[in-house]
Amino acid sequence: MARRQEGAPGKEARHAAILQALNTDPTVRISVLAARFGVSGETVRRDIEELSAKGVVRRTYGGASVTHAGLQPDFTAREAMAGTERALIGAAAAALVEPGAVLMVDAGSTTARFVRALAMRGVAATLITNSLPAVSIAGEAERLRVLVAPGEFYAAERALYGAETQAFLRRFSVDVAFIGASGLTVEGPTDAESRAAWVKRAMLERAPRRVLLLDSGKFGRAYLERVTELSTLTDLVTDAPPPPSLTAALEKAKVAIHVANDV
Repeated sequence: MARRQEGAPGKEARHAAILQALNTDPTVRISVLAARFGVSGETVRRDIEELSAKGVVRRTYGGASVTHAGLQPDFTAREAMAGTERALIGAAAAALVEPGAVLMVDAGSTTARFVRALAMRGVAATLITNSLPAVSIAGEAERLRVLVAPGEFYAAERALYGAETQAFLRRFSVDVAFIGASGLTVEGPTDAESRAAWVKRAMLERAPRRVLLLDSGKFGRAYLERVTELSTLTDLVTDAPPPPSLTAALEKAKVAIHVANDV
């Protein structure tokens, strides 16, 4: 068992320092905290697990983030989290797309992974999106046609939002809408950004198949605004089976669950 280095802070001091760090940065990395405290990464990981069990922080891939309902890490920070899981989800979601399909794809790190996987599959499809990373990725794929929604640019999400965005989306009928979310509870998907929730709803209104892409770390997380009810969704693509209560609610709402590791 690794011993605490001489002069390193005790557990209570580390917990306080982690919470203080999250007051100024919505996400922190285990490696950075371990170096700062002079302890092993495993020690910091246990600290984060204890704080997560108390509901004070949210465990993430390689670190921790705040649990405030109205705040989440920005796009760049989320890109560094749960990379393997999101890549698996993206590949599984891309496998659902039939040649010639017309898709709406909202902004987010997981949906961007989906677009990357779709481009790699070489499927002919049309994408309608408000996500600039999705536009950049799809724009390099010869068989993907891209329509970009107008709106006001929001740098933290690298996306376009607003009344013009929603009005543009409502002009089209599509085969499938792929959206992400900040969290998922038995009441439905939730998001920390109201502007994002409004765009997601506009996309869901235009598609008969409505797919939520969500990593398992977001199960049970309730953020500022509920996007829609579970029954609005037709599919959930994730990296691990949801907990029993959420699985039961999804099954009752007739939402098909696709676990990426099983695909």
